[in-house]
Amino acid sequence: MRRSDLKAIVLGGLVAGTIDIGAASLITMLSPVFILKFIAGGLLGKAALAGGMEIALLGLLLQWLMSILIAAIYVFASRWLPASRSKWIVFGLCYGATVFFVMNYAVVPLSAWHRIPHFTLYSFCANLAAMLLFGLIVGFFARGRGPA
Repeated sequence: MRRSDLKAIVLGGLVAGTIDIGAASLITMLSPVFILKFIAGGLLGKAALAGGMEIALLGLLLQWLMSILIAAIYVFASRWLPASRSKWIVFGLCYGATVFFVMNYAVVPLSAWHRIPHFTLYSFCANLAAMLLFGLIVGFFARGRGPA
């Protein structure tokens, strides 16, 4: 792996993951600490919501690890799809939409939450917009890595 790949993966994942926490907080009007506990609940179940700051820190670690993994998938795929670097806005948006559906209809149901999210029109659009932004951020960091 090239140094530029690693930089795109880590920076893209950390920035997108951190902004995603803020977006979730704004969408739900819940504190970022609650959002982080909810993320930890994917591993620990409902009991995570009653936990303290150590559970919130676990949620932050899990969020960043997932975000870095999601960024890594994009960066590695861009080796075979050079257009994803030159047309990063289009590919980033498509990737964000894909991440939205995978997270909500595969990852969350398979987590300790064991449920498919139920959305209102507003929450569906707001959460999809947050994942589109996530994809744009990952695409932005992956864009300037040069030829594969």
